Amino acid sequence: MNGEAISDVGVAHAAELLAFTEAVMRGDDAWVARTRAALRAVLSPEAYVAVAAIIAAFNVVDRVADATGIPLDPMLLGMSADVRDELQLERFASSANTRETP
Repeated sequence: MNGEAISDVGVAHAAELLAFTEAVMRGDDAWVARTRAALRAVLSPEAYVAVAAIIAAFNVVDRVADATGIPLDPMLLGMSADVRDELQLERFASSANTRETP
């Protein structure tokens, strides 16, 4: 998040993929243009289209789930508490729809 440098995660072009994903999710047109150019420079056209489709699919599925109020089940809510805290997910507006861990 926030354009922070990443370490080697074992995925080819991880820095470009993450930067483009964050730019798209934040809706910053200038940032999207820059990161799209960087990503297209390292991926084939087919791979670039696949990346864009995955970002779009995740974005829409997540928004549909959030908009319909689909809650985490109690088991997953409890199991994910540490991860949600570590990632500071409460900073996102949609976190208001997550119940407190019992």
